[in-house]
Amino acid sequence: MQIIETILALALTLGILVTLHEYGHFWVARRCGVKVLRFSVGFGKPLFSWYDRHGTEFAVAAIPLGGYVKMLDEREGPVPAELKDQAFTSKSPSQRIAIAAAGPVANFLFALAAYWLLGIVGVTSVAPIVGDVAPDTVAERMGLREGMELHAVDGHRVSSWRDVNMRLLERAGERGDIAMEVTDNGARGTIAGELGGWRLSEQSPNPLAEFGITPWRPDIPPVLGQISEGGRAQQAGLQTGDQVLAVEGEPVANWFDLVDFIQQAPEQTLTLTILRDGAERAIQVTPKAKTVEGSETIGFVGAGVQPVSWPEEALREVSYGPLAAIPHAVNETWADTRLTLVAIKKMVTGLLSPTNLSGPITIARVAEASVSSGFEDFVRFLAYLSISLGVLNLLPVPILDGGHIVYYTIEAIRGRPLSDQAQALGLRIGMALILTLMVFALYNDLMRL
Repeated sequence: MQIIETILALALTLGILVTLHEYGHFWVARRCGVKVLRFSVGFGKPLFSWYDRHGTEFAVAAIPLGGYVKMLDEREGPVPAELKDQAFTSKSPSQRIAIAAAGPVANFLFALAAYWLLGIVGVTSVAPIVGDVAPDTVAERMGLREGMELHAVDGHRVSSWRDVNMRLLERAGERGDIAMEVTDNGARGTIAGELGGWRLSEQSPNPLAEFGITPWRPDIPPVLGQISEGGRAQQAGLQTGDQVLAVEGEPVANWFDLVDFIQQAPEQTLTLTILRDGAERAIQVTPKAKTVEGSETIGFVGAGVQPVSWPEEALREVSYGPLAAIPHAVNETWADTRLTLVAIKKMVTGLLSPTNLSGPITIARVAEASVSSGFEDFVRFLAYLSISLGVLNLLPVPILDGGHIVYYTIEAIRGRPLSDQAQALGLRIGMALILTLMVFALYNDLMRL
């Protein structure tokens, strides 16, 4: 069932973004007088299609990993004389540049609209309050301590751990100083420290943990919430609402103590002392072995924690009026764009491991999680993915929109297009590069699984 939900979440996510991207090309092509033959969401054989009054076929195809807009084009076959003025190749370089750029522009406009909407609706986030600082880390060297609340990183305002994560990602692999504005015991000030070229993990990057910060969280009692069907917890007779008092006679203070006990005992029978309906009882459970990060084996029983409420003082409500939400949306869109560009640059220069590159499987899993988390998380995920799609399509790589824009710009400067041989060579190089990246991203996805 979860696999089906993940596939549906992927199809929904990519369906929205691909439709927006291709509609950008379609809309501008129509305005430039180009005849559009087909607008397809997905690749392969159409599952269903229909035609509009202009003769354009709209199709939904079986492979939901992209889409395309097919236009009348003299490079793809003879064009009747009466339709030559509607062919893409008959348009000026500036019009072709506009058509090529329209897809990525549509992605950026969607992100702006999404962040504007979130700004108006309002977002509640957990304040970035430090819970613990790991020894011998950048966080410890710069003087971060438990209880400090972060307000800015390198001069950029932060109001949630997501904001902090994004700022730390931008500084991954770098040297030099990093500065943070913090509140400590009611006093506001700035602290700074040397980065020292700190890097992200290749297997499961976690900027906060690798920087040395554990976010503050309220005490979470060891009370079971969701019990997975068919899991070891259900098989042992554990139920929602059970409070675990001890494991093998060792007292359990909070949920994280319980998790440690379980993870350290794969395929070992444990005796849990639980409190149910006011009475104590003993239940034996054998955690199932699970391999993570390629080699480490941990135990898990298929039980989640019972949700707890965060105290009001640890939450931050951010909302704007319709006009004030506009600069907020611009800032959020620019921050995501810059993060994507920085990540690409760091992969190229070796400051960020290529193993952080993600493919459709990771996108599907994140999409499913964001859909499950609610409206805000899903819209934010769509906005960030839309920006990434826009940035990547503008890269000057033949076969991508950015590569076509480069070709048409050269044609506008030279007064004539590049030779067919040069364009064909660029196309082969671009295709090889994109296919290599897709295979590598898929390999990374499988390794994460």
